[in-house]
Amino acid sequence: MLTYILQVIFFQLLFLLVYEFLLKKETFFTYNRWYLLLTPLIALILPLLKIESLGSLVQAEGFMMLHNVYLNDSSVSHVSAEAATQIFSENNWWWTIYAGGILGSLVVFIKKYQALNKMFRFQVVFNDERVRIIRVPNSNIACTYFNTVFLGDQLSGTEEQQIMSHELVHVKQNHSADLLFFEMLKILLWFNPLIYMYQSRLTVLHEFIADAGALKTSKRQSYYQQLLNTAFNTKNISFINQFFNQSLIKKRIVMLQKSQSQTIAKFKYLIIFPVMLVMLTYVSCSDGISEKNEDIPNEIHNTSALELETKESNSEDVAFGLIDQVPLFPSCENLGSKEEQKKCMSQKIQEHVQKNFNTNMGSELGLTGTNRVIVQFKINKKGDIADVKARAPHPKLEEEAIRVIKSLPQMIPGKEDGKVVGVMYSLPIVFKVAEPGE
Repeated sequence: MLTYILQVIFFQLLFLLVYEFLLKKETFFTYNRWYLLLTPLIALILPLLKIESLGSLVQAEGFMMLHNVYLNDSSVSHVSAEAATQIFSENNWWWTIYAGGILGSLVVFIKKYQALNKMFRFQVVFNDERVRIIRVPNSNIACTYFNTVFLGDQLSGTEEQQIMSHELVHVKQNHSADLLFFEMLKILLWFNPLIYMYQSRLTVLHEFIADAGALKTSKRQSYYQQLLNTAFNTKNISFINQFFNQSLIKKRIVMLQKSQSQTIAKFKYLIIFPVMLVMLTYVSCSDGISEKNEDIPNEIHNTSALELETKESNSEDVAFGLIDQVPLFPSCENLGSKEEQKKCMSQKIQEHVQKNFNTNMGSELGLTGTNRVIVQFKINKKGDIADVKARAPHPKLEEEAIRVIKSLPQMIPGKEDGKVVGVMYSLPIVFKVAEPGE
């Protein structure tokens, strides 16, 4: 889950950077609006997509991590129970924090809506199928929420005319729905600061769109004067469109004076496709090692001293996930799909280790608790087991692991582009040594 969240945030950041440096200054406001609405959703979906053909485009480094081997039934049940308890405990804390964040964000949203709801109690001066106008006493406010326009009673007739042409664009294009969409995302993804940045940029863009529409029925010079001379009075509600927002006035005037972007500039939007391709390739090339080890308790993961150093491999060796024809255990060659062959290969190696590893060695060596042995080996171009190395809490365990792996039968070697190649593996072996008296 943490990997997914980090990928989503990273992808959203990339999309925002593209907007900031390439698209924000263009006058293609409708395109920019859809870009800001769709890219955060695309970033949520992309980490869930893994396309195998894209994964094969990038050569992965290191070893293919096989599934963990548990050496006996008691170890399996004991380790699994510990892992389940610890994972449940950790997840419980994370879910508690997440739920607390959602609750806090929901409270903030409700307070904003209550502030907005109070304005609905004022006098309705106009109402039809298209728009409703509510007069706010003792105010010069001007803002929109869906088809409702709130206007202060201190606005002059000229001001109201220009403001209404602006606010009607918000109503017609349903800009409030855009902002409310990000309010929902802010509740669900309260920890993600990029959602707030997305909403901020969309709010500015809404004003550009409304200004462009208003200029079709207002004189440009008088509209500038209106923006510069009106007294500012805004409500701090992030899902309404506000006409008088001091921080936006300068940006709106600058954009109103900007020349229309040339049509060729639309090709900038095509950059989203190579960006998405890079993202998909990144996701598809992830090795998934962390997912395979989720069932091991943290105290096993944290034995960094047991990790083997990965030396430079022979250029003719390839990673397991990228190979055309995987190496095969002698009894797995008749299976149809590549995936079935992978699973069979992994299962047969596990069975071999479970059958041949001396599980009494841990207690004989005076070890206690959960122990982890990491073995690395290669199936060379002849199908022989080669370059076997191991790291364990005790040298005797390393020797035992090397002995067991070397006793594997000769394999059917793997192939890449029709050529026989060597393939590298890493195998974690986990077993529990009972405490005295257990």
